[in-house]
Amino acid sequence: MLIDSHVNLHAPQFDADREAVIDRARAAGVGLMVEICDKVSNFEKVRQVARHPDIWATVGTHPHEAKDDPDLSAAQLVTLAADPRVVGIGECGLDFHYDLSPRDVQARVFRAHVAAARETGLPLVVHTREADAVMGDILEDEHAAGPFRILMHCYTSGPELAARAAALGAWFSVSGIATFKAAEDVRAVIRAMPGERIIVETDCPYLAPVPYRGRRNEPAYVAHVLAKLAEIRGWSLAEAEAKTEDAFFAVFDRIPRSKVLGP
Repeated sequence: MLIDSHVNLHAPQFDADREAVIDRARAAGVGLMVEICDKVSNFEKVRQVARHPDIWATVGTHPHEAKDDPDLSAAQLVTLAADPRVVGIGECGLDFHYDLSPRDVQARVFRAHVAAARETGLPLVVHTREADAVMGDILEDEHAAGPFRILMHCYTSGPELAARAAALGAWFSVSGIATFKAAEDVRAVIRAMPGERIIVETDCPYLAPVPYRGRRNEPAYVAHVLAKLAEIRGWSLAEAEAKTEDAFFAVFDRIPRSKVLGP
């Protein structure tokens, strides 16, 4: 079964044909999707997408949006995460490339998400860009205060942060960037990731994989990401599918695998 661990189907890019996009994903063999919350104020839109039995949800605020909710608390996140369709906390983290929110606000809001992940036991879906050292320090500092599960989403940062996160037991998600011709540095890091803790995603509508690069991305294209992961790791396609499926259910363990896959 194909699984897209990170979709943004509530985004306005899908307003004209959202249900058709979901139908195409199913027709392409995508059995599960995780609809990602970009800011808490959008949670109802996210939850509406997750009304589908094969789509689950997260709750959180992206670092770009942290400035709009600088006092977001762990308690708010925990309350929303009580919804039975919520399977993760985030997307959250640090983005020092665009700096659309002040860095201190990003860090404060990120730590609130960590606290919520720790309290709920749900995985923390982490976005990090050009913030490797600070991200590593926060993850290690918070993990020392009490463990929580980490998913480094769409990982494109360096090998040092990857090693620090892996030492904390983190999972890693591979996106369409792995198919880009100029992304050999990303592929090098993927080769070194813990093989039992890798999953795949599209991050649609962004980052469409080759051969769709430059177009709107959609979950139906996740097969191209999986195929590239198999090539990078030297796995057969069946092996890549089995490994990423096992890793997905290990990190998103609120999703009942037996009901999805049958007896």
